[in-house]
Amino acid sequence: MPHHVLMVASEAAPFVKTGGLADVLGALPLALHSLGEDVAVVLPRYRNADAATGERLWTGHPVWLGGVCYPVDIWRASRSGVPYYLVDCPPLYAREGLYTDAAGRDFPDNHIRFAVLCRAAIALARHLVRPRIFHCHDWQASLVAVYLRTLLAGDPTLMTSKILLTIHNIGYQGLFEPAILPEIGLDATLFHINALEFYGRVNLLKGGIVFSDAINTVSKTYAAEIQTPEYGCGLDGVLRARAGRLYGILNGADYTEWNPETDPFIAARYSASDLSGKRLCKRDLIALVGLPDDAIERPLVGIVSRFVGQKGFDLLEEVAAELLQMDLSLVALGTGEPRYEQLFRDLAAACPSKVAVRIAYDNVLAHKIEAGADIFLMPSRYEPCGLNQMYSLRYGTVPVVRATGGLDDTIDESTGFKFKEYTGPALLRALREAVAAWHDPGRWHSLIQNGMRRDFSWLASAAEYQALYRTLEG
Repeated sequence: MPHHVLMVASEAAPFVKTGGLADVLGALPLALHSLGEDVAVVLPRYRNADAATGERLWTGHPVWLGGVCYPVDIWRASRSGVPYYLVDCPPLYAREGLYTDAAGRDFPDNHIRFAVLCRAAIALARHLVRPRIFHCHDWQASLVAVYLRTLLAGDPTLMTSKILLTIHNIGYQGLFEPAILPEIGLDATLFHINALEFYGRVNLLKGGIVFSDAINTVSKTYAAEIQTPEYGCGLDGVLRARAGRLYGILNGADYTEWNPETDPFIAARYSASDLSGKRLCKRDLIALVGLPDDAIERPLVGIVSRFVGQKGFDLLEEVAAELLQMDLSLVALGTGEPRYEQLFRDLAAACPSKVAVRIAYDNVLAHKIEAGADIFLMPSRYEPCGLNQMYSLRYGTVPVVRATGGLDDTIDESTGFKFKEYTGPALLRALREAVAAWHDPGRWHSLIQNGMRRDFSWLASAAEYQALYRTLEG
């Protein structure tokens, strides 16, 4: 019997994407649907949303918050049998950015933007979808739990519904000043330590943790890590209090998009049984980024990432001089904090024969790096799940990762290299081990074969969510 699940999130591929959350909301609902679940998804209809066509179901539905009416239209699109409901409110969502302006500043009305999303999702649930489970993603959807368990606790159409909150990255919590509570239709009595109060501010993710029936995050190791002061970002105590209802379910990899046997973006397709195309992909990547032809004879390290502190690039900065002395080449793709963008520019300027950098978001180049690199580097300070290391395994690109979160759960000594201490020297040791292994063809071939045979498909993850839904419904 299907569980009738309504997912609420701030982004979903292919409609709109800034990161891994969108990948999850693009793949997990389809995998659940293929297992027989009745799943629907609600997200905002941003101005830059791709594939946001479809049929308009509702026009001018009033969403009231703090005495202000926000009329919304509801659009429905479908992907492989899964309905996606897009909440259309141009004053809130028709902007250049999803969460921030052109200068990278959070929109000051983000609390209202995502409160409207949550209330619109609840309206859909009451009048159209009738879910038995609300599956909320990150702080932007956490108010669903708060509304259902406070303002709407007596609603007969919703009171038996269960709520699951998935935390994709606890570093993003939705922090606001207490004055926003009436603006999102909540009473000031919720501003206390056992509800929304967090060191003098309102914390929407905390509200989701407190009021949901269960919480999960995107790897088993990260579920343990976020219960510690080092990784919990101030919420470790709240999570320890709910440890009996906190689960870790690893994200899956979308092999319909990330598969060297079918990838339309790479120079040559290849498989575990025929790796000849991988060298052609390496040659193509070297030429594309402007590295010298003889780089084909050195190990090529790839990076595709947001250039932010979480991703461990301060370690790279710490050992930059030693890195440039190693017998390898490096190609990096990403955007992010000016400090780290400049770090990569400086590396390329200091040694253009070894380092190539593209400060951009470029999906085609990301595929070419996965296919053309020999080694993929992810030295993250923390990593809730991580997807690129899974893609790298499938592409025969050996990961070098820090042993944290999903990186620790997905990479072992038979498929890659890990370092535990968060230090530059530990990173260098792991990278040197990988380079030494590259010079041992037998060992390297074994690492590639083991990695390419690993299966992190979404069906396995979806089956774990099914089991969690059954637990929720008792």
